[in-house]
Amino acid sequence: MFSTKAEYGVRVMVELARRAGEDPVPLAEIAAHDGLPLAYLEHLVARLRKAGLVDSRRGSRGGYLLARPAGEITMAEVVAALEGSIAPIECISQAPDGSIVCSRESGPDHVCPTKLLWTRVRMSIVSTLRETTLADLLPAPQGVRPQVIPTGATLPSLEMAPLSGEAMPPTLTA
Repeated sequence: MFSTKAEYGVRVMVELARRAGEDPVPLAEIAAHDGLPLAYLEHLVARLRKAGLVDSRRGSRGGYLLARPAGEITMAEVVAALEGSIAPIECISQAPDGSIVCSRESGPDHVCPTKLLWTRVRMSIVSTLRETTLADLLPAPQGVRPQVIPTGATLPSLEMAPLSGEAMPPTLTA
């Protein structure tokens, strides 16, 4: 589950992308505009800066701006900078070698019965974040209709291999 770090951090990134090409944006403006706590945003922007996603300018006309164009920044980068490794539930984590580990697995004789499910959920989340750029989250230009999923529409189902004898899916890194 994502925390307010991801939620607020993505909102900051969208606001910086929306104002790209202008002067650096003071963080206080973003905090006031979105009703977010300034001290918390300062903490988040420090993480985003360390990850190379935003740059800062000092001085009276200082503030923050994107380090790269919005179309080149994926949500996977943003979320990883803010949250670290993605895990859909508490017991699932990523080992240093990139494999997915369940903390409830005590040995080779005790395999987690839901690990496959949570690994697939994680893979879907990571895939969506990798495929979504910051530019995708910007409001559509005036006169352009954004793509909307109609109310009551059904989304396509995910193709899944049968569970019996299925090998574990490949590991992903965030």
